[in-house]
Amino acid sequence: MRAALNDVTSSRQSLRGELKLNVTGAVMVDILPPVLDRFLTRHSQIRVEIMVEDRLVDALAACCDAGIRYGEHLAKDVIAVPIGPRIQRLALAAAPAYLASRGVINHPTDLLEHDCIRMKFSSGALVPWRFERNGETVNVDPPGRITIGVDGASAAIDLARCGKGVITTFENWLQPHFKNHALEPVLPQWWQAFEGPWLYFSSRFTSAPLRAFIDFLREERE
Repeated sequence: MRAALNDVTSSRQSLRGELKLNVTGAVMVDILPPVLDRFLTRHSQIRVEIMVEDRLVDALAACCDAGIRYGEHLAKDVIAVPIGPRIQRLALAAAPAYLASRGVINHPTDLLEHDCIRMKFSSGALVPWRFERNGETVNVDPPGRITIGVDGASAAIDLARCGKGVITTFENWLQPHFKNHALEPVLPQWWQAFEGPWLYFSSRFTSAPLRAFIDFLREERE
């Protein structure tokens, strides 16, 4: 009903209505905000509401028009459109002072002897530390000296910058700190690559604002 009303209000010359998205917090740092900025500049009469959570939810059941998640978390009966970078990596990093005091890390298993900053999903599960190189996969489960919920990722990065331990998180989040040398890459040859996020939605009905957003994303990829 809400989507149908949106279409009615969008029947004028200027597209109107509300776009409601359920998204993982991982896209809210540097992927979704600039996309929304460009989209809202084009469609000044559209309103956007964003629900941010790391739990796996049915976006439609949560009364949202669409969701944004990574591929392994998508249901098989949804339509998905790529948004953001198509390849991302989980990077490992530490402050120069920490590495100077604790020594060089040569292999993922060396992390078992280091102070590590771990992040935890709201479900209680720890974000896994998985590394790959030349077909070899190594899973490491170091005891975290500090453990922080995924919503506090920026605080976890700040603690790493202060020399409190080794952190693994999205490479794109760490790049600014690599550039100013607040953090140094650790084991870059082992960083795991994975597919970027997707906007997903049901084929049953798409509101006018959602259709406009889908068209906008496809346009930007051309």
